Amino acid sequence: MLQFTTTLGNFSVSLNTALAPKTCKNFLSYVKAKHYDGLIFHRIIPGFMVQGGGMEPSLSPRKTKKPINSEAANGLGNKRGSIAMARTQDPHSATSQFFINLVDNEFLDYASNPPGYTVFGEITAGLEVIDAMAKVATTNRRGHQDVPVEDIVILSVSEID
Repeated sequence: MLQFTTTLGNFSVSLNTALAPKTCKNFLSYVKAKHYDGLIFHRIIPGFMVQGGGMEPSLSPRKTKKPINSEAANGLGNKRGSIAMARTQDPHSATSQFFINLVDNEFLDYASNPPGYTVFGEITAGLEVIDAMAKVATTNRRGHQDVPVEDIVILSVSEID
């Protein structure tokens, strides 16, 4: 279980290490390295998802490790409250960025649209914080769209019992 502490509130995430073992191992390596501390949720699209895990408040990307192979065919769906890895067009390009689904987004599932996006956990507490993120004003900034006008900063991510 992970506890995210943000400037908008806290939420907890349960990881599915059984169905997404490589993705969870990768994510936990970033957590243990404190990679997420100080980063922002840099992309918020109401009725879709909130994304973070890669950008500083200046919208400069933070250095990452090598990409991991997709585990999108694990049977987990992009349902409301699930957390999945963000990636480029290459299905095996995920590094540290993640997104949390605000609604059921079946079209992102491997079964509906290969190669899909790897779901690796779900919000177990604090979904109201994610819903609050979806209500903030966004703008275009430094070549990025849907950026919150006021930064939502990840203060820390820690493992909890």
